[in-house]
Amino acid sequence: MRTLVVDTYYPAFLRSQYAAAPGLAARPYAEQLQSLIECSFGTSDAYSRHLRRLGGDAADVIANCEPLQRRWLAEHGIGRPRGARLADLAPAALAGAAHRRWLQRALAAQVADFAPDVLYVQDPWFVDARTLDLARRGGAMVATQIASPPPPPARLRHYDLILTSFPHYVERFRAMGLASEYLRIGFDETVMDRLARRSLAVAPGAERRFAASFVGGLDPRVHAAGTTVLEHACREADVDVWGYGAAALPPHSPILRRYHGEAWGLDMYAVLARSRIAINRHVDAAEGHANNMRLYEATGAGALLLTDAGFNLPDLFEPGREVVVYDSAGDLGEKLRHFLAHDDQRRTIAAAGQERTLAEHTYADRIVELGAILADHLARRRRASAARAALGLSVA
Repeated sequence: MRTLVVDTYYPAFLRSQYAAAPGLAARPYAEQLQSLIECSFGTSDAYSRHLRRLGGDAADVIANCEPLQRRWLAEHGIGRPRGARLADLAPAALAGAAHRRWLQRALAAQVADFAPDVLYVQDPWFVDARTLDLARRGGAMVATQIASPPPPPARLRHYDLILTSFPHYVERFRAMGLASEYLRIGFDETVMDRLARRSLAVAPGAERRFAASFVGGLDPRVHAAGTTVLEHACREADVDVWGYGAAALPPHSPILRRYHGEAWGLDMYAVLARSRIAINRHVDAAEGHANNMRLYEATGAGALLLTDAGFNLPDLFEPGREVVVYDSAGDLGEKLRHFLAHDDQRRTIAAAGQERTLAEHTYADRIVELGAILADHLARRRRASAARAALGLSVA
C-alpha cells in the first residue's frame, strides 16, 4: 500500500524555522523536509515512518510550506506555476488566495508523481476539492483525520474515509452517509531521542525547572472556557505559559505575567520535559471527551498531567493513578497546590502515566490500527469498483 501523508504546519512555525536557518530554502527538497520533520512539529513523520515499518511505501508532504514546495517543483523540472508568479505580484489582500491556488497545483503534481493508493490528509481545511477529486480519479482512496470542528459536509463528501479521535463524531459522520472510524491520537516516541540529543531527560524524577506549565492556544475568542480556567490557575500558582493567540488576551490577564511566547515542536516538548506538572484542557468541540495530543505529549515527556475530566478518559488513563483530573477552576487550583507540595506523589503518578503512554499510546501502536483500517476500506473500495465495472458503470 502506497500512502502519501499530506500535512500543513503553522505558518508562524515555518517562518521561524526558515528565519533561523537563512540558507535552508536553497537546500535540496529532501534536506529541507528532513530538517522540518526533525523539529517534531505535530505528528512529524510518525505516520509515514510506521506505515513503512508495516511494509508499505509512504511519504510526507508539507503542503503549505512555500520554500519546500518551490524546491520540489524545481527538482522535478516543473516551472513555477503561473499562480505563484501572480501571487508574488498580487496586492496583499489577494496574495493569500493566489498563493493557496499555486500550492494546490504543486500538491496535485506531487500526488500524480507518487501515485498513492491512499492520500491521507491531516488538514481537511487546506486541500481543495479539485485536488481531492484528481487524486480519486487517479485511483487513490482519499482519507482525512479530524480532531477539531469539521469543514462543511459539502467538503467532507470529497473524502472516502474520515478518521477522528472524537468518539462522538464517528456516528455523526456515518449518519451523513460518510465512512468514518475512530482513531486515537498518540505519542511519537522518537521525541525522547531528539530531547536526549538536547541533554533533556524525560524521567519524571529528573530535575525540572518549571513547577507547572501550559502550552497551547490562548485566544479567549476561541478557547473561552479554557482561558478562564487557565487564568484562575495562574492566580493560584506559578504557571509558566507558552502559546499562540496571546495578543487577544486582555492586558490585565494573569496569563501574561509568566507568558514566554510561542513554543512549537521540539521546543514544546522541551517545555514539558522541564515541567513537573502540565495543565491540559480541551476545546469546546470535544464535548466532554478526552482526545487531544497534549494527553500523550505531556505524559510521554514525563510531566504529571493535570487534565479536565472526560467521559472516555478512563479508557485512556486511570484517573488518580496515571493522571490527575480536575472538574472546575477551583479544583484545578487546589490540585496544583497539592501536587507542588507533594512531589513524591507527583513523581509516582507521572511515572505511571508515562509508562501507560509508552506501553499503549505511541504511534507505533496507532499506525498498526490505522494500517488495518486503511487496508480494509481500500479493499472494500476496490471490490465496489470492480463490481461497478462488471456492470458497465463508471468507477470514478
